[in-house]
Formats: sequence, C-alpha cells, structure tokens
Amino acid sequence: MTAEASQAGPSAGPASDGLRPLRIALLTYKGNPFCGGQGVYVRHLSRELARLGHRVEVIGAQPYAVLDEGYDGLSLTELPSLDLYRQPDPFRTPGRDEYRDWIDALEVGTMWTGGFPEPLTFSLRARRHLRARRGDFDVVHDNQTLGYGLLGDIGAPLVTTIHHPITVDRRLELDAAENWQRRYSVRRWYAFTRMQKRVARRLPSVLTVSGTSRQEIIDDLGVRQDRIHVVHIGADADLFSPDPSVAVVPGRIVTTSSADVPLKGLVFLVEALAKVRAEQPDAHLVVVGKRPGEGPVAQAMERYGLEGAVEFVKGISDAELVDLVRSAQVACVPSLYEGFSLPAAEAMATGTPLVATTGGAIPEVAGRDGETCLAVPPGESGALAAALTRLLGDPELRARLGAAGRERVLRHFTWARAAEGTVAHYREAMARTAGRDTGAAGRAVRRPGPADPAVVPDTPADADAVPVTAADASDTAHTPDIPDRSDRESRATC
Repeated sequence: MTAEASQAGPSAGPASDGLRPLRIALLTYKGNPFCGGQGVYVRHLSRELARLGHRVEVIGAQPYAVLDEGYDGLSLTELPSLDLYRQPDPFRTPGRDEYRDWIDALEVGTMWTGGFPEPLTFSLRARRHLRARRGDFDVVHDNQTLGYGLLGDIGAPLVTTIHHPITVDRRLELDAAENWQRRYSVRRWYAFTRMQKRVARRLPSVLTVSGTSRQEIIDDLGVRQDRIHVVHIGADADLFSPDPSVAVVPGRIVTTSSADVPLKGLVFLVEALAKVRAEQPDAHLVVVGKRPGEGPVAQAMERYGLEGAVEFVKGISDAELVDLVRSAQVACVPSLYEGFSLPAAEAMATGTPLVATTGGAIPEVAGRDGETCLAVPPGESGALAAALTRLLGDPELRARLGAAGRERVLRHFTWARAAEGTVAHYREAMARTAGRDTGAAGRAVRRPGPADPAVVPDTPADADAVPVTAADASDTAHTPDIPDRSDRESRATC
C-alpha cells in the first residue's frame, strides 16, 4: 500500500480499556521481522494493538514491515527510501532518475562516505509525511529511529521505543576490532549514534523493554530516568507452543543470529560446539540466520572442522521456525548483550530447554540458573560447552527446565501484556500534550526549563524544515574511503 492509500477507520465501539480507540502511527525505518528484533516488535505489537480495538497504521521504509492479516484497522503505509542496501546489490549507486529530493541526495552522500543514513533520512521523510497529515493520528510511536526529523511539532504526541542504545553495539564492535582501519570503519558507520544521543535527551516519553535497557539508556544516552518506562515484550505463546508430535533430533542445538556481529556471541557458541562434540559426537548446531562468508565465525568453523556440524537456515516461515525450535534438544542464546532477547522468550514458550548467557537483559527473560534455564557468563566458550553438554545428557533436566520456561513466559512475557502497557503510555503522552495546549490557551503556561519532561522545542514551521546544522551533518559524513564493506552488509541488509 502506498503513502496515499486510504486506511480503514477506527473501531466503532470503545477499545478494550473502555476508552476511545486510538489512531496510532507506528514508525519503523526497518520493519522486516526476518531481519531482527525491531521488525518482530512492529509485527506483533501492531497486531495486538489492533486486537485491543485501536487503528494502527505502520509507516515504514525498506525492508517493509510484514503485518498479520485479518485485523480491522491494521495497515501498512510505505514511505520508501532509495533502498541502498538491498540484495543483490547493496551499497549501490542509484540512477539519476531515482533522485526525488534533497533527502535522497543526503542518503546517498552519507552512504558514500561510510556512514549509515537511514535513521536520519527516514526521520526527515516521516516528519514531512506526518505534518502533511496533521489530525489523522492521536499519537505517533517511533520504533528507535531517533532521528532529528522527529523532534518538535510532528502533528501528534510522540512516544519512542528504544530497545537498547546502539552505542552498546558500537562499543562491542570497537572492542573486537583487530586493527586501526577496522576501528575507523566502525566509528564512521556508527556516527549516527551521536544524533541518537541528542534526540533521545529531548524526548518526552521513552519506552524500553527491560530494566537493563533502561539503565543503559540513562548511562549511555543521558535520558532522565523519569522519562523512561519499562514495558516488557514477549513471545507469541499461541504460535510458539509445545507440540509433542514434532520429533526431537538428538544432539540438535538451535540459536538465532540475525547478523555476524560480536554482540551476538556466535563465535563463542561455535567454539563451544567443538568442545561438546568431543564428548557427544552427534551434537550439531542450526543457526537461524545468514551464513557468514568470512569473519570470526567462518574462521572458527574452518579451524575446528565444523562445516558439517553447523547449518544456517534463512527465509523460513513462522511455522517452520517454530518446528525447528521444537525439534531441538537445546536452544541457546550466546549473546554478549541483549536489550531483551526475543529468541530466549520464544524458545522457552515452545518448552525447549534453554542455555543462555547473563549478558544484558537476558537474565530478566530467562530467569534463574537451574530453575528456568542454565545460565553462563557471556564470552566464555568453556562455560557454554559445559552447560550444553550437561543439558544434552540429562533428559529429566531438559523436561524440567522446558516446562518451567514456558510457564515463566506465560506469566510475564506476552504480546497482549505489552500492547496493554503501551496503550497506557500513549494515553499519558496525549494527556500531557492536552495539558500543555490547555495551558497555552489560558495563557498560564510556565516557561519551560531544561528539566521539563513534557516540553520538546519546536523546529521551524515549514514541513520540510530540518534541525540539522553543519555540525550535525558531521555525524553522518566522513571520508569517502569505505573499507570493510562486507562486515557492514550484515547490519544493513537481510
């Protein structure tokens, strides 16, 4: 559906909370649920918001969001970029007839100079679109774009989800960099995080998915703690459920790794598999994600002779993914850090026993060691190997942890709960904005100060006006040399 397409109207009756149904604009600069957690978030949250009786219009760029069908008031509006990272020609140079405006030129120029433009350029296009449709939405929900274009007046109150600060990814990749050229490339690619820091500090309402992410947002982005609210996300417990008819494959370990980046810790799991196979030769790993052609994971597989013991699968359907997880004796989350960990919640929901690290918010999801999972320190292949060997060899422990894990997800981590909590914060944001408007009408508005959590300074009134200065542009524009192209493709493409 294009940006000009008509949308279904809101529900005739009240929403599930007894109040007026909301008209929600849900923004996502990358929405494909097969690429990573942000796309999964948009897909499931939009569905549950529609189930609650609200009208949800997902507005996004390529790769476009995939939405569940059959829900009144749930629609997709495509706000296309130049799609510079598409397959099979990522980092392409567009033809002259593809350029539409100065935002397109900015997008290409930033890509040419080694930066990642999409958070900024999507925010500028979204600003223009939203201001042109003033009055169509009660609230705008941004899914971690954190671009300059979303500051100030965009036609409706803004609520922003930050899953975790991307500065964490940047720090881990710099730590793993092998030489100065690689460190330079990482710094250029992640230059947009400076913009995200500046924007985050000016946001009136931030949602995040875990207590760990909340603290990281305070520490890394400098957002005031009273502006941040935790709304746990979760698994689709109806889809990710036990099914005894699915045969469990002896020795099978399943993990999800959407990109070959240090954050995911896949190299440590591959090293652990080599140790496990010394005692259990049938142990093998199935990775839901793209096979890396080079890099630490590919090198580890070759070094330990694991080519036949590690399989990568990509582009599978939801049903195939669920059956794959069900078929595993063990699911594993080896990440060095996670802002939440959807793979952990989904594996637990199927009743598959879990081995997980204690990186970031994973313990908040997976629970206590020995009760709902086996927990190990991040970055330690020996500890991973010991836990995997123990679980593969103990069917009673697998059954106990699997059952306890599903029960934990049902109690705490479902998308229905996430949607209800999110709507409550939508209504709070609307009430704050209405309060400011009422005060302005009565000429009783206090002068906003730097600590005012409800005030975001306006940008110029022109719908195309952008709060980007020459200094801001340096966040995304660097030198024209672009080394290490292949390692960035896994972050930018799917």
